[in-house]
Amino acid sequence: MNHPPTDTHPAIHPSAIVDARAELGDGVAVGAFSIIEKDVVIGAHAWIGPHVVIRSHTEIGAHSRIFQFCSIGEAPQHQDYAGEPTKLQIGARNTIREYCTLNRGTADGLGVTRLGDDNFIMAYAHIAHDCTLGNHIFFANGASLAGHVEVGDYAILGGFSLVHQFCNIGAHCITGIGSACLQDVPPYIIAAGHLATPFGINIKGLRRRNFSDHSIALLKKAYRLLYRSNLDLQTALTAIQRLDDASSELAVLGDFLRRSQRGIIRAKSLSC
Repeated sequence: MNHPPTDTHPAIHPSAIVDARAELGDGVAVGAFSIIEKDVVIGAHAWIGPHVVIRSHTEIGAHSRIFQFCSIGEAPQHQDYAGEPTKLQIGARNTIREYCTLNRGTADGLGVTRLGDDNFIMAYAHIAHDCTLGNHIFFANGASLAGHVEVGDYAILGGFSLVHQFCNIGAHCITGIGSACLQDVPPYIIAAGHLATPFGINIKGLRRRNFSDHSIALLKKAYRLLYRSNLDLQTALTAIQRLDDASSELAVLGDFLRRSQRGIIRAKSLSC
């Protein structure tokens, strides 16, 4: 059973345990020895591989694929969690590979961990309680988020990247292998090293997503103001706003910088 069935009825392997109070949409496939608890909702034509555990209060969107030995919707790894009915919400068309762990939210936090649509989560990744992920995000093997992390659309986390709790990872950025992010990583940039430091604009990624040459040039100027001008953050932000008031990319960057609570990665980069 490698792919969802094409008919309208769920296909459940005889060895799987599916609670009668779980809701499985049309064409859902459940592999051997998987366990699906009560109050789980799985959208149409999702594929659940063998040996997957999906705990109560988990929602999984249509056409998602979850591979073997994943732990989905387990209680948060939080010492104050006392069994409250918090949630995990996974959007549509997500791929979650082997041995990933995704935890529910906490009562003291958002109460829910959320993933958007069309994300690709590779093996051994961990997404902790109260995290919020957007769409089209790519986690390489072993990338891990602590609690309360936000990740923007189209971000790429390199293998074994680690993100500290309450940090934000901006849209369209990329982190290098083994990067430890202890502060916010602004949109559009490359962050690498231990600890993570900025290494220029993610030009290749932006071109793949059809950003114009003008937009990329503006972002390069903004990067220089932010990281190579010796300006404090507020002064750099003011200068960035003056580059082009009509630029949606600069507006996204400026909003991210204004919202930052932990501060952004600020070590100087020699790259432009």
